[in-house]
Amino acid sequence: MGGMPVNDMPWWRWRSNVRSALHMISDPVFQREVWQGGRPGYGDVTDAVYRLVEDTWLDNWSADKYVGTIFRDAQEAALVDVAVLRVLKILHQVGADAPATAYLEHAGWPDAVRAARDAHVLMARADGEDPDIPPRSLEVLAIYTRSA
Repeated sequence: MGGMPVNDMPWWRWRSNVRSALHMISDPVFQREVWQGGRPGYGDVTDAVYRLVEDTWLDNWSADKYVGTIFRDAQEAALVDVAVLRVLKILHQVGADAPATAYLEHAGWPDAVRAARDAHVLMARADGEDPDIPPRSLEVLAIYTRSA
């Protein structure tokens, strides 16, 4: 596909974390089975939100800032911005320590899921991956990001 080399650190690790968060937020089946079901190994919804913004500070500025590094182009950045804004708005309304159901039953959650899905699909395809595989566990994600 072109774009940045896969092992370009730290951007590649940051991209993997952002992609992981978007993947989880975009997958309602995963959310029911894992987040609501309390299955260990994947973190909770708050962890996913933090993974989206902790390294990137996307809660403070636009993903546009990272075009050519974390994000391949303006389209990716724009879709990520929409997803981040929708997710953070819900986080601020339900509170950082809210249970999964507070997010999943929030009126804005379906819009956040759709926005995350749009960004996830574009980024996964750009990286040559199938967007419809289930999200990786955090352990696998850690191995994946370390092995660069």
